[in-house]
Amino acid sequence: MTKGSLPTDGGHLLLTPEERADLLRREPAAAKYVRRILGSAEYINNRERYCLWLKGISPAELRSMPAVMERVEKVRQFRLASPKAATRRDAATPWLFQEDRQPEQGEFIIVPEVSSGNRLYIPISFLKPDVVCTNKLQMIPDATLYHFGVLTSSVNMAWTRVICGRLKSDYDYSKNIVYNNFPWPEADEAQKAAIEKTAQGILDARALYPDSSLADLYDPLTMPPDLLKAHQANDRAVMKAYGFAPGMDEPEIVAKLMAMHVRLAGK
Repeated sequence: MTKGSLPTDGGHLLLTPEERADLLRREPAAAKYVRRILGSAEYINNRERYCLWLKGISPAELRSMPAVMERVEKVRQFRLASPKAATRRDAATPWLFQEDRQPEQGEFIIVPEVSSGNRLYIPISFLKPDVVCTNKLQMIPDATLYHFGVLTSSVNMAWTRVICGRLKSDYDYSKNIVYNNFPWPEADEAQKAAIEKTAQGILDARALYPDSSLADLYDPLTMPPDLLKAHQANDRAVMKAYGFAPGMDEPEIVAKLMAMHVRLAGK
């Protein structure tokens, strides 16, 4: 797991829908360099936001687009004014995000760094590389349905509720504290296949509501019954992979996970 990319751009590589439309009206050739970008808030609430992703652009092509050049120059000035030496150094490449961790191929899992503590489950998803993730999303490249199923389960949520930091009452999910310390089940192939099946069931249930954001789908008051049932089926499959009894409550789950963690750390 790693954080998404960090622009450090003063907002000049980022575009609202209105700014995107204006830029493409002035510079139609820039269309291939404009991508959707997501942080936690945009992802969960299905808000539109875009960015200039200029990786690989040639100097001649960049200079041929004055409106883009104007934004790039503002990024350069912003970075030069930074008190941080590393940021001033990166003023030499103002058309690039300061920290680029964007996967270039294959689907990857995203986990919002911050999300409401009222939800039974943190909404996680698969994304493709054509959508840029900011540092407000955690990414897991080369992840599978099995990984998705375990991470979106009540077992992982029990661990998260105890281990994660908090912003007021919101979950603050970190790779170093929550993810890297989470003990995974020693699942056999049949158990992994069962989790893959229930994980796909969650994605299928979400797909029935294309007009709903993840905020809508995971609000405890508005969560569709079929989505909740899909999660509960996944929870049962994950519990079985851990060897946990079906009726085990959350404190007991956490105690078992802590014992696993201690044993693994001892190795």
